[in-house]
Amino acid sequence: MLRDGDVLIEFYRVGQYVKVSAIGPRTYTEVCTIGDPAAGEERLSRIAVQKLKRAFMRARPANRCR
Repeated sequence: MLRDGDVLIEFYRVGQYVKVSAIGPRTYTEVCTIGDPAAGEERLSRIAVQKLKRAFMRARPANRCR
């Protein structure tokens, strides 16, 4: 079972590259990145999760005082 803060990571080999998808399980927000398999799963996962966090930050409404 997934907890808050968990992210689903999927690796898919496409020719000489790897497509990495990061999915937020609560919102079903998905981002993808392409990388060199030699970079390793840990590094590619970290990049995808950072991209997902940026997507969450862009989607949040700004709390601005007027």
